[in-house]
Amino acid sequence: MYVITGADGQLSGKIIENVLREVDGDQVVVTSPVPERIAPDRVERWSAAGVTIRKADYAEPDELARAFDGADIGFIISGMIVGEVRQQQHRNAIDAFAKVGVDRIVYSSFLGADAEETTQVVTVDHHATEEYIRASGLTWNVFRDNLYLENYLYAFGQIALDEGRWRTCAGDTQATLVAKDDCAAVAAALILGRGERNRGYDVTGRELVSVREICALVSERSGVPIVYDSMPEDDLYSYYDSLHIPRKATGDFSRSPYPWCSEDIVTNEAAIRDGVMSRFSGDVEALTGRAPKTIDDLSDAAAAQWRLPTAR
Repeated sequence: MYVITGADGQLSGKIIENVLREVDGDQVVVTSPVPERIAPDRVERWSAAGVTIRKADYAEPDELARAFDGADIGFIISGMIVGEVRQQQHRNAIDAFAKVGVDRIVYSSFLGADAEETTQVVTVDHHATEEYIRASGLTWNVFRDNLYLENYLYAFGQIALDEGRWRTCAGDTQATLVAKDDCAAVAAALILGRGERNRGYDVTGRELVSVREICALVSERSGVPIVYDSMPEDDLYSYYDSLHIPRKATGDFSRSPYPWCSEDIVTNEAAIRDGVMSRFSGDVEALTGRAPKTIDDLSDAAAAQWRLPTAR
């Protein structure tokens, strides 16, 4: 039995669709802390295929154990609340899978989580989780995603279109940003048994691209002039403060345009600037049999979703 967490999210949803192309639905259990958040069309399609949907909140260890019962292979999607809260959630999920006697777990980590030192707040959690997995005695795989191209084309790109200015601290350094489809394909491959046991895989794009270049692409494709404004980190924090984006993941997101805290965003942008996110890997092609997607592959779909200003 395959148990896949985070079924209400974009990445896990794509992973589930990939897995269902190769195994029967009655061999798949999907979980969500709030099953009502799963898109109705997916619920209908998955249920018709025989998939079981269960409630599983990472903050509730007993509920996790009940939801994971019967698991042979377990997939743990990383939580959203950056910091110790997320680390404890991940420990709860790992412990629950161990409790039900899972054969192997797969975890969605982050590029650079295998390093001992980091300046990115997101990497701290993933490094701690990977260490906990290795100490658990379970058989495991992790895949370490680079930053998502979609975040730049959609979320950050839309704010830049609205304001006519793309604010960042990423400078002109290029990074191997990756498409979510490639991350999902790698995850599904590992869940289904491909790859070496007890090994991590780096999931990167196949081309280097800078945030400045993405800004230029969005401007060109939309016809909207956008000024690229790379600034010191303190100034970027102040800008995000003005958008009501909390600095910490435990802050108030009620008025935030993003689901990420500014501490997460700013340290990731600084990591791009410092060359941390420029690593190349051939793991996508090795595990899936196809090359990673490029920003050009995604730009048409993104452009169709942009809300363009009526006047400046």
